Amino acid sequence: SETFLAALDRLGNDEQKQVSLTAFQLQRDASHPSLSLHRVEKARSDDIWSVRAGRDLRIIVQKRGGDIMIAYVAHHDDAYDWAQRRRIEAHPTTGALQIVEVRELVETVAPAATVVATPSSSPRPFDRLDRDSLLSIGVPIDWVDDVLVATEDSFFDLVPHLPEEARESLLEYADTGRLKVPPPPAPDADPLQHPDTQRRFRIMEGAEEMRAALDAPFEKWAVFLHPTQRETVDKVHARPARVVGSAGTGKTVVALHRVMRILQRDPEARVLLTTFSDPLSRSLHQKLQLMAGDRPDLIERARVGSFLEVAKELYRSAIGGQLSTAKAQAVRSQLAKAAVDLDVTEVTSQFLHSEWDNVIDAWQIDSLEGYAEVPRIGRKSRLGPRQRERLWGVFAALRKQLASRGLLTESGIFAAVTAHYRERTDRPFSHVVVDEAQDLGVPELRFLAALAPEAPDALFFAGDLGQRIFRQPFSWMRLGVDVRGRSTTLRVNYRTSHQIRRAADRLLPDSVKDLDGLADDRSGTISVFDGTEPEISVLADTAAETAHAADILKGAVAEGISPGEIGVFVRSEAQLARARTAIRQAGLQPRDMSESGPAAADAVVVGTMHLAKGLEFRMVMLMACDENVLPLEERTRGVADQFEVDEVVNTERQLLYVAATRARDRLVITATAPASEFLDDLRLA
Repeated sequence: SETFLAALDRLGNDEQKQVSLTAFQLQRDASHPSLSLHRVEKARSDDIWSVRAGRDLRIIVQKRGGDIMIAYVAHHDDAYDWAQRRRIEAHPTTGALQIVEVRELVETVAPAATVVATPSSSPRPFDRLDRDSLLSIGVPIDWVDDVLVATEDSFFDLVPHLPEEARESLLEYADTGRLKVPPPPAPDADPLQHPDTQRRFRIMEGAEEMRAALDAPFEKWAVFLHPTQRETVDKVHARPARVVGSAGTGKTVVALHRVMRILQRDPEARVLLTTFSDPLSRSLHQKLQLMAGDRPDLIERARVGSFLEVAKELYRSAIGGQLSTAKAQAVRSQLAKAAVDLDVTEVTSQFLHSEWDNVIDAWQIDSLEGYAEVPRIGRKSRLGPRQRERLWGVFAALRKQLASRGLLTESGIFAAVTAHYRERTDRPFSHVVVDEAQDLGVPELRFLAALAPEAPDALFFAGDLGQRIFRQPFSWMRLGVDVRGRSTTLRVNYRTSHQIRRAADRLLPDSVKDLDGLADDRSGTISVFDGTEPEISVLADTAAETAHAADILKGAVAEGISPGEIGVFVRSEAQLARARTAIRQAGLQPRDMSESGPAAADAVVVGTMHLAKGLEFRMVMLMACDENVLPLEERTRGVADQFEVDEVVNTERQLLYVAATRARDRLVITATAPASEFLDDLRLA
């Protein structure tokens, strides 16, 4: 059970090792005398037993026939207290297996019978529902009366005592007024096969799977999947497919599980798991190794790397020859020189740079005719034939200069590998799985589509348009990648508290559409746990801000948050000194995100907001959120037209959303006056 893994995580390292050894012994021979199985006295059913895992450690199990379910572990008295207060049973209406707290033994929630309605009472969001409705969504019988009388304020006191399916349905009902009732189970349905059972319990089919779960579960999600996640993992698609969802809903976990499913089912599969950055790809590789456990042979058939890293590797192996990459600054200098040489002065240098980056180089335009046909999505600046011809002269000169020196831009590398594989049947991978797909550009998408064969499950994307921080939008369908009808939205947020998610969502619209008309709809997303409201402070100057931030950091550590569970992020490298100063003033050590190697538990992670992507922390502090920092002034100054101004502001807003949603329990935002306009949107309405 997931309750066992959560309890195991609270033990010390030596205790965890002892418990793991005992769990393996249970799996091998549950009758071995060393296990010292005893029924738990005062338990609500006679199938609850304790197993000795050391002098003072006890594992609580349910023993039915030849099956043993490992439910909990703790020191002797705590373990027995846990066991005596719970039942493990199939829900009478839904049929899902649940661990139910006995209501009469819970003292932290006021009994429903003592709640008296008064005219001034807070609204009761569930008083229009009846008992049968609550039972139909999995509310245990013990807790139905409490839910019926719960107020908006008291409901979150009940949340820890309810199974996930019940709390999710109730939160969605409170938000939308609609109660989604699942179909009733078949009379002879196996409780272990119920989707809601499988989010709490996992059958271990051998020692290797047991070891993978016990040794290093990087997330509960890695073992226990939400029914929607499991369905998305297992579904086979004839053509490209995707999973979307707001931050914290488990898109990356779905991507990882799909990779593992493919590797386990197909011994000939060669899978590429890829994303936009090297640090994030390293994180994915580590998680994949944890999931594989004692099956390194599976990982040998998976390649995990960033888009560019994989493209360079394939260029060298498939095309060969010297690979020399053009530096971005050198490209800009040559572009400016070509414009001067050809006396092209009617457009700004910003427009030239943007046109090169987002049109010519991205789409690999090689002729004036191609330039006339390429889509210029959303641009307000119209180009007539004569102007386009003059601009093409500048771009053609730059292309000739790069070719004469044997230099390729990053887009050129992608294009070369794409051209190599597009017409070939011997593709380097049988399956391609893409994480953070919202940050794919035109050359990257073409590249990945060329690597994947025309076969079921060959191309799968996970992403969130609301987290797009690098690329301008473009039509995937124009490039032959169509995911219409094969897109799944995840709506259960496990990572971020209700308060932090609600505040961060104010930065973005409820629905974000791509250029093919597909929408990422974040309305109806719910968090499964409660927390505190984000703390936003605007200080007079940087000295006051760093002192304030240092006090908060010092207090957080004193309250039990490990320094390694804290991330401090700023918009760009120019503000990093402010973050490091605050950390040191708190008596702590900063650890830069750019440093390689495992994170240190005694150091606070510090970095730019872009590097926070894909990570999570118990506490996140966002510093230097000043007026000219968010959005970054140099970005808004260096754009070509109003379309790009809007795009810059949108991506800056989305960057703040990404950084804020790295926080699990606590989010702190500081700035100096005048503060970023975005902070007004974050505040409680």
